[in-house]
Amino acid sequence: MSSKNQVKAGSVKIGGGARITVQSMLNIPADNVQGNIRQGLELQNAGCDIIRIAVPDMDAVRLIYDLKSALSIPVVSDIHFDYRLALESIRAGIDKIRINPGNIGDESRVKQVASACKSKNIPIRIGVNSGSLEKKILDKYGHPTPEALCESALYHASILNKFDFDDIVLSMKSSSVPMMVRAYEIASKRCDYPLHLGVTEAGTERFGILKSAAGIGSLLLHDIGDTIRISLTADPITEIKAAKDLLKALDIEKKGVQFISCPTCGRTKINIIKMANAAQDRLQNCNKNIRVAIMGCAVNGPGEAKEADIGIAGGNQEGIIFKKGKILYKLPEEQLVDALIEEINLMN
Repeated sequence: MSSKNQVKAGSVKIGGGARITVQSMLNIPADNVQGNIRQGLELQNAGCDIIRIAVPDMDAVRLIYDLKSALSIPVVSDIHFDYRLALESIRAGIDKIRINPGNIGDESRVKQVASACKSKNIPIRIGVNSGSLEKKILDKYGHPTPEALCESALYHASILNKFDFDDIVLSMKSSSVPMMVRAYEIASKRCDYPLHLGVTEAGTERFGILKSAAGIGSLLLHDIGDTIRISLTADPITEIKAAKDLLKALDIEKKGVQFISCPTCGRTKINIIKMANAAQDRLQNCNKNIRVAIMGCAVNGPGEAKEADIGIAGGNQEGIIFKKGKILYKLPEEQLVDALIEEINLMN
């Protein structure tokens, strides 16, 4: 179930009953400082709670100072192979470290990272995936399995525990949705660490969102997971929008418009597809906690959509505006979306 332990990345709480947070990762080369700041601000404004950056070399560490000055949300260093990059990131004021302890060298190096993080109250995310399992675990299971992913993550957590460090977040990602779901289910029963959910290498926008919604969504519905990233081969802004939409679809995120619209059929005599898309585009920045229905006919109108706060139901090249199942007035088709937006603007 959702983790009992709680960590803090900067001012953002992860786990222990805190709200589900949304993450993404900058994808601009570290030497383009202004480009990274611009993208970071765009993500922050889109609702990103935590931003991660790749730190492949010492030059990339400098970016941390600039991002920390420009952003108000926590910044995470993604570290592979060189433990010194983690130590320099900590000195630069990073809010969280993501490592795989198995690829940064012997335990003396892990101890240095753990000690430095402990002194600054910086949490560590242990990130394992099906492509980075240790040889001994692969030998045991024969190939990547959910049990192998969980065992690897908990093994690395035990190394940090050895050095009196417990501010840990775990992730066990796979490009296989069934594998990642099962790995997190096992972990949720075996530990109290906050869990970072994600389907790694999920793919392009269309298929990646589907895979992420299936994997992340199924876990969140069973109260498993504390922070999420929808990883896409796409603009990081798309990741945030998709994550926010997923949390709305699950009734976890209450802020913003939730849309209800019918799939259309032979009864439909207005351009419901065009109207639904227009209304969604015009309301994308609306933060009112309301349900908006765009329905094609009287069958799917105020009756089936009576739980909507406001909506449109179509007729023969005309339609009605209704609130809480009650009809307000009838208008020609071309006036319906404008009238809907005006009514929403008047709502508290």
